[in-house]
Amino acid sequence: MHFKLIIALVEDHQTDAVMEAARTAGATGCTVLNQARGEGVEKARTFLGMTLSTQRDMLLFLVEEHLSREIMETIASVGEFDSKPGTGIAFQIDVEDAVGVNHQISQLVNIVEEKL
Repeated sequence: MHFKLIIALVEDHQTDAVMEAARTAGATGCTVLNQARGEGVEKARTFLGMTLSTQRDMLLFLVEEHLSREIMETIASVGEFDSKPGTGIAFQIDVEDAVGVNHQISQLVNIVEEKL
C-alpha cells in the first residue's frame, strides 16, 4: 500500500470541519499543528506596526494514494479554498515509506479494493 501526505493550511475556525470532512472522505487520522502563520498574494495588513492576520492550523493527513484526490477535493470544498481568497491551501506529497500504520492498512484494504 502506498501513501500520500496531504498538508492543509486552514483558518483555525475551520479546522474541526475540515478534519471531519476529510475523515468522511476516507482519511483515518490527522495531526494538527496550531498557530501557523503565512502570507499569500497580498501582504498581511498592519495596524500601528502590529500584524493583523488570522491564525492558521496545519493539518497533516497520511492517506492511501487512491483516496488522496477525493480527500483533497473535500478539504478544499469545506474550507472554501477556491471560493474565498486567503482561506487556505492544500497539497500532497509522495511518502516513500511509513511505519506504525499497520492498523490503518487493515481498515483501508477493503475501501481501496472498492475504489480499484
